[in-house]
Amino acid sequence: MINHTFSAYTATNPTVDINHSLNNPHLPNFLSSRQSWLIFLASVFLVSVPVFIEAPLVRTFPILSVLMTGLWVWLSMRLMSRPQTYLWGDLLFGFSWTWLTGAIYWGWLRYEPIWHIPIEALGLPFAVWCLAKNWGKVGNWFYLGSLLGTVLTDIYFYLVDLMPYWRQIMRTDPSGASQILQNALTQVQTPWGEGWAVILALMLMTVGTASLLNKQPYWYAFGGAVLSTILVDSLFLLAAVLA
Repeated sequence: MINHTFSAYTATNPTVDINHSLNNPHLPNFLSSRQSWLIFLASVFLVSVPVFIEAPLVRTFPILSVLMTGLWVWLSMRLMSRPQTYLWGDLLFGFSWTWLTGAIYWGWLRYEPIWHIPIEALGLPFAVWCLAKNWGKVGNWFYLGSLLGTVLTDIYFYLVDLMPYWRQIMRTDPSGASQILQNALTQVQTPWGEGWAVILALMLMTVGTASLLNKQPYWYAFGGAVLSTILVDSLFLLAAVLA
């Protein structure tokens, strides 16, 4: 009975889809655009996850956080094994790189900001190799967009001389973090700090929005990762103001 039901569905469903597509010539473009925007939103979410979920988790359970990378890779492979969910598995595979590198850095090396970019970029050679082989475009472009946002944020920290505050806040208890954040905010609220904030935000905005002009899902993944950097940085700035 079950086999008969599935065979009947398989036989009749393509006809329904073909007739529906013929009557709605714009449907494929609509579905493609909708899927791309869903990937964009998922990319924004996945950039926020390591910041607001992984960072607290990894400080208490760093080994568990690293081991969870295997779960993301396994789940991504499962999703990629089916055509209907391939793109989501592809995106999750790219996310697994950001999760792994974040777990390594924030678990053991967070006290020294100079190691931040080298650790976050551990997946870069693999991502470039995959793109050269035309494999995993959505996930690898997501990873590259996330890495670009991280690099520009760290550049800002170096330009505005915020690295000493980074070291301090990583070595203090939560009760003392408020004063450090206030001191860092004073450093940001200068013509030099505000000017570079505007310049780097415009760079992220330009790169992120320009990528959305390309109607490919992997560019939406890249754009979502880049633009979400502005969101995450703004939330950190808000936290410093409210501290």
